[in-house]
Amino acid sequence: SYQRNQGHLEPRTIRSILLLLYGASLRVSEALFLTFDDIDLGNAVLTVRDSKFFKSRLVPLGTDLTQQIRQYAEWRNAADPCPWAGSPFFCDRYGKRVNLNTLHYNFGRLREHAGLRREGGPRCQPRMHDLRHTSAVHRLTWCYHQGGDVQKFLEKMSVYMGHANLSGTQTYLSMTPELLAEANILFERYAIQEAQP
Repeated sequence: SYQRNQGHLEPRTIRSILLLLYGASLRVSEALFLTFDDIDLGNAVLTVRDSKFFKSRLVPLGTDLTQQIRQYAEWRNAADPCPWAGSPFFCDRYGKRVNLNTLHYNFGRLREHAGLRREGGPRCQPRMHDLRHTSAVHRLTWCYHQGGDVQKFLEKMSVYMGHANLSGTQTYLSMTPELLAEANILFERYAIQEAQP
């Protein structure tokens, strides 16, 4: 129940978690279980250990996201200068791993403050997990813009997101108007090439 553990999290903590969910396409549980040992900022890579399907994987980070996570790590180190090797990377105000219910509660408050609402009841409202969906759709749209090989891109993204197979990734790719427009452009190019003698 979200009524338990409704503590307030530091704004930097919430912001860094949300950036990581979108920027690295992580599951919420994957972000919360990261330790200091899992964050290699020098090489801009995260190690996600024993996640869904009991898989571990390396997740490369972009330059901007690496900088944001570095700033959080510096702030976190200043608050707790001697974290042990397995210390949780994201902590609450008491130095404990961020509780999932606490994070949901804080996200709900943030959503209300920002006025983010969808039609329908509570089950239809934006969720943190939607950041992972959005990340996947934006990456696919980028691939279309670049004229890339979408099938190969999906295979790479499937590994990046830690899916057991390609169909796990395809369920994230809701068709947006922008994606449809890009798909139409690609189809038109293909049709023109086929029509040429």
